[in-house]
Amino acid sequence: MNVADLKIKNLVEYKNQIYNITEIFQDHNEKDYFVKIENDIHSFSVPANSIKPIQITEEWLEKFGFLRTYSSDQRIRYERPEAFIKYDIDLSSKKIVEGLKIYGNSIRCKYIHEFQNIFSCLFGKEPATMSYGLVGTES
Repeated sequence: MNVADLKIKNLVEYKNQIYNITEIFQDHNEKDYFVKIENDIHSFSVPANSIKPIQITEEWLEKFGFLRTYSSDQRIRYERPEAFIKYDIDLSSKKIVEGLKIYGNSIRCKYIHEFQNIFSCLFGKEPATMSYGLVGTES
């Protein structure tokens, strides 16, 4: 995971639990980056290279306001209320059509933090479900 891809409020995994990033910083004595992460129980700083991205799943798409609108042996499509945003899950081994579609353009987006960053750039805010509790959430 590249620390340059991370932003405040991104969801990440650390030791099989889901956390929000609340701060990204570099130790003055070292060149390594650290992130402050928190959930409803814990809040602490860890090396940035110790966190993992969260893969987009059907469950996560639903948490972010997507609804399943199409299903076949080849593909599952999810759409948000905004007509120009879709997410396709390619059930074939090649994964050619998998990913986020915005105005018909495919964007490689496999992880939650990537979707959050794209959504934030498009709308200037986080996806609506960012206020859910993170206690006991595992990926």
